[in-house]
Amino acid sequence: MKKNDQPILHDKGVSYVLPFILITFCFALWGFANDITNPMVKAFSKIFRMSVTDGALVQVAFYGGYFAMAFPAAIFIRKYTYKAGILMGLALYAIGAFLFLPAKWSGEYYPFLIAYFILTCGLSFLETSANPYILSMGSEATATRRLNLAQSFNPMGSLLGMFVAMSFIQAQLNPMDTADRAQLNDAEFAAVRDSDLSILVAPYLFIGIVVLVIFFIIFFSRMPKNQDQSHDVHFMVSIRRIFSIPRYREGVIAQFFYVGAQIMCWTFIIQYGTRLFMAEGMEEIAAEVLSQKYNIIAMICFCCSRFICTYMLKYLNPGRLLSILAGAAMILTCGVILLQNIYGLYCLVGVSICMSLMFPTIYGIALEGLGDDAKFGAAGLIMSILGGSLLPMVQARIIDMKTVLNYPAENISFVLPLICFIVVAAYGYRSMKYSKV
Repeated sequence: MKKNDQPILHDKGVSYVLPFILITFCFALWGFANDITNPMVKAFSKIFRMSVTDGALVQVAFYGGYFAMAFPAAIFIRKYTYKAGILMGLALYAIGAFLFLPAKWSGEYYPFLIAYFILTCGLSFLETSANPYILSMGSEATATRRLNLAQSFNPMGSLLGMFVAMSFIQAQLNPMDTADRAQLNDAEFAAVRDSDLSILVAPYLFIGIVVLVIFFIIFFSRMPKNQDQSHDVHFMVSIRRIFSIPRYREGVIAQFFYVGAQIMCWTFIIQYGTRLFMAEGMEEIAAEVLSQKYNIIAMICFCCSRFICTYMLKYLNPGRLLSILAGAAMILTCGVILLQNIYGLYCLVGVSICMSLMFPTIYGIALEGLGDDAKFGAAGLIMSILGGSLLPMVQARIIDMKTVLNYPAENISFVLPLICFIVVAAYGYRSMKYSKV
């Protein structure tokens, strides 16, 4: 195995430690937003007495914002700077978070979807800017390791988001289960709904304030201008050029399926665990909270695995490690599908260990050697996050079927993540011939 000992935050006598820390904090911020949102599918379904499919519209709005704003963000960054893109992202993030308050006042579901959409337009700016910015903070030879290190702090924000969702939202909501809520008259329902929405909104208002603080810190900080020299926008020329590269084109496809798998595994672990624990006689609210605890354990495993895998990249080709982990995820997902006991849930937790490396590694492989085109290349990869919007909707429809061929629909629905991991494994295998490492 070849060892790469090049420093990852120093290049040609320039230190990138401070800007790396500031931008890495943004990784934690969008991790928080992503993983406080996943349990909201179940929460909104209960609060507004909706199906799982209707509740999953949260994910459509959330990841739809990523899709809609990715290329506009890239054009903006190309015209201005990475720093400007970061600041625009933080501003939209804060605005979306603060819009939860008027959404709560409306007492309706759809204003929340608008707030999520605007918030994630901000996240699209952040990710389109931050990922290639991190790649540029040092030697290209260490770019994938550097991005994996930065992305290691993303699950820390995710863990905080999950903890807040469990402790300050799920556990605080009215304990009345879905069946009992269906029996309420309009006035009773409105009172319970408004109380629950007040609980749900509070964490978003708090994170909006935190985001504003980070906005001003970065605004007044000096940041490097790596790859910010060219401000000419040749959109179609750049798009045709990057999509002619197989490594990049296939990376966009792989990222679409990976993000879909990640969101499905982290969103519907709540439904999977709730069905399992309720079958053992547990009350619905207790089953949901316990399921979220398993989700937090999954994220802790994800976080630890990210650091381990980042170290392993010193010795292993990124594509090879990607294909190995995707293969392991396929095996564990088969366990999720076939087992109807606690071991199926253990397998679902184990999938997160395998997923830890996937997003930044696909990202790094796909953008390798793109230079200033990385700004548009990053946008294409961020647009592929649309997989986190579309595929969970399909899984939600399967779950709403309750049973499929006399088998729990929650189990059968994980055939979709299995397909996704097959695609990722194939990309990892094919990318070995593209990688320069």
